[in-house]
Amino acid sequence: MLGRNKVAGGASGEYGDTVTGASKAAPSRRSLLVAAGAGGLGIAAGALAQAKLAGAQAAADPVADIVEFHGSHQSGIATPAQDRMHIAAFDVTTESRQELVALLGDWTDAIGHLMRGVDVGEFGATGGSYDAPPEDTGEALGLSASNLSITVGFGRSLFEDANGPRFGLGGKIPAALIALPHFPGDALEEARSGGDLVVQACADDPQVAVHAVRNLARIAFGRARVRWSQIGFGRTSSTSTAQATPRNLFGFKDGTANLKAEEQKALDEHVWVSGATGREAWMNGGTYLVARRIRMHIETWDRTSLREQENIFGRTKRDGAPLSGGTEFSEPDFAMAGRGGPVMPVDSHVALAHPSANKGTQMLRRGFNYTDGSDGLGRLDAGLFFIAFVVDPRTHYVPMQNAMAKKDALVEYLRHTGSGLFAVPPGVQEGQYLGQTLFG
Repeated sequence: MLGRNKVAGGASGEYGDTVTGASKAAPSRRSLLVAAGAGGLGIAAGALAQAKLAGAQAAADPVADIVEFHGSHQSGIATPAQDRMHIAAFDVTTESRQELVALLGDWTDAIGHLMRGVDVGEFGATGGSYDAPPEDTGEALGLSASNLSITVGFGRSLFEDANGPRFGLGGKIPAALIALPHFPGDALEEARSGGDLVVQACADDPQVAVHAVRNLARIAFGRARVRWSQIGFGRTSSTSTAQATPRNLFGFKDGTANLKAEEQKALDEHVWVSGATGREAWMNGGTYLVARRIRMHIETWDRTSLREQENIFGRTKRDGAPLSGGTEFSEPDFAMAGRGGPVMPVDSHVALAHPSANKGTQMLRRGFNYTDGSDGLGRLDAGLFFIAFVVDPRTHYVPMQNAMAKKDALVEYLRHTGSGLFAVPPGVQEGQYLGQTLFG
């Protein structure tokens, strides 16, 4: 896999389609010295020969862990879900439209480098002036691109706030970019909600994801500051038919019926914006990101019987099959009668989240487990960082969340502490910057 290298020049478009570099099999300089000390020069010479062979092989093999940056849609949406995530919302501190556009341009250039596994800037982490801060923070040196994807979105407060329109964007607020309502049972914390901008970085290596957000935050200094952030591990949904269904922190398979990247017709209907005109035309090819930090009452759940757990979810814990029978991917039979009522409880999570209960609407979920240590009472601060992409939150999220907040038996074990909604603009082509359809 490609190791991180400095790039000759920091302008947009200086990262090509073909990348070569040291193989992941090549030993480090330190390992060669250890080998020489342990077994003599013969072992070291052998290791050097192996490294030379591995380097030659790397030059011939394509790099397999790079997600394409340019395209009609941003990455990190229909991209097969990675296992690690770092998401951060920003408050824009500058009042200058020109500086905001410049920030988006700088982010575009940096994201292009980060997603190809190379240092940010012209001189990277170790070049340039010895008396100036490096252009790249350097903690990802030696790591590959790790399928890094980065998604950027705009909050409603970027367009207008309590003082009125901002940056000349008041007339371009999409009707779907609403202020999410306060759902029943919400215990939202202001410091974990909202934001003018959002950056979602997903990767197979947690350090690569953290490195990406850290460098974008550094680049934003003086123009925007981090409002809240969250690190996630263990994806809670499959976004490709090639992926097995993962489990959430309650131990149940999650996202069995999630939309998949291969379902293009469904994505066009439920995820991607199209046909927008007038002030909303800039959103064509984009989507909407719903983010919810959901703390799970882990200790209470762990004292709940298996029977009750399965009735709450409407699925078996071992295989994820609906309680009406079959396998994980069998369609639930909500009419099947049991001894005391339907085999599939009407207040089960599956019953309330199923498209048949939501006028056929679906969403593309890309959530992650999280844990932030424990609180002052010794309870785990852990749960689900819910992320979903929808074509319109007014039809594809709000009605479902309202119904689940009122009726879902699972709600007893959950507390929503953070919330955000962001308009995600379309992807960019060579020479463009993120959000150009809005500002151009």
